[in-house]
Amino acid sequence: MIKYTKYEKARIIGARALQIAMGAPLLLELSDEDLQRIQLNPITIAKMEFDQEVIPITIRRPLPKNPKLK
Repeated sequence: MIKYTKYEKARIIGARALQIAMGAPLLLELSDEDLQRIQLNPITIAKMEFDQEVIPITIRRPLPKNPKLK
C-alpha cells in the first residue's frame, strides 16, 4: 500500500464520497444489510473503498527543485 499523508487521504476520500453522492456506481459489493447498517453514508462507503484499495484515484507528488543543479 502506498503511504498517503492525512491530507491526501482526506482529499481522496472526499472526492470519492462526492462521486458516490452524485450517483457514481459503488466499487464494492455491499449487501442491502451492510448499506442499511452504514445508512448509505457516502463518506463511510468511500472510507471502505479506500481501505480496500479499490479507488482509481492517484496522487501526483512533484519533486522538489534542487537549486544546486542550475
